[in-house]
Amino acid sequence: MGILLIIAVAVLSFIVQWRFKSKFKLYAETPIHSGLTGREVAEKMLRENGVYDVRIIAAAGQLTDHYNPSDRTVNLSPEIYHGRSIAAAAVAAHECGHAIQHAKAYGWLTFRTAIVPVVNIASNLMQFVFMLGILMYAAMQSPLLLLIAFGATAVITLFSLVTLPVEFDASNRALAWLNNNYGVIQGSQEHAKAKDALWWAAMTYVVAALGSIAQLLYLAMMLFGGRRSDD
Repeated sequence: MGILLIIAVAVLSFIVQWRFKSKFKLYAETPIHSGLTGREVAEKMLRENGVYDVRIIAAAGQLTDHYNPSDRTVNLSPEIYHGRSIAAAAVAAHECGHAIQHAKAYGWLTFRTAIVPVVNIASNLMQFVFMLGILMYAAMQSPLLLLIAFGATAVITLFSLVTLPVEFDASNRALAWLNNNYGVIQGSQEHAKAKDALWWAAMTYVVAALGSIAQLLYLAMMLFGGRRSDD
């Protein structure tokens, strides 16, 4: 049952990732009438929201866009930084949404940032504990490493769940600002396309959270289900 759940979520994740990338490719090739680059959109959004202490920099790679609260930088991939497309405007505004969250001390972002060190430790543990724990449990009926894996997975799952309101709120802030700034996104069609792009991006975080939950449930069944059958 647990394995089937993990496989189902993996298939769903593949479909969502494929759909997101196809949508991103389409909207990255769809120019906006304003002709603003992603960098210019980001500068305008931050300025109009009273955020002046955040730098906008170009980050290497594709789909590497993110906001870094530790050094207050909006990092945009070259395609977004230089792009004059629906995707560039939407993604740049979304990342600035995170910067505005930070400036306004948005609770979920503050909490997510606070638990990052613990999540990093949990992620490092999961690189080797998960498989080693399954092997040890199968060979020696010792749940120790599986318990560690369960705890690490629980932390990662918590982080994935906390990420959801952070990402959705950033998208909502971006879309609200874009909707009120016709100099950036012009007309209902451009706004609808920007909304579609951000919705599919958000779905990648949803399936990531589902994957973490599925893995946590699988470990729980191995630990507690097996223990009940032995009693």
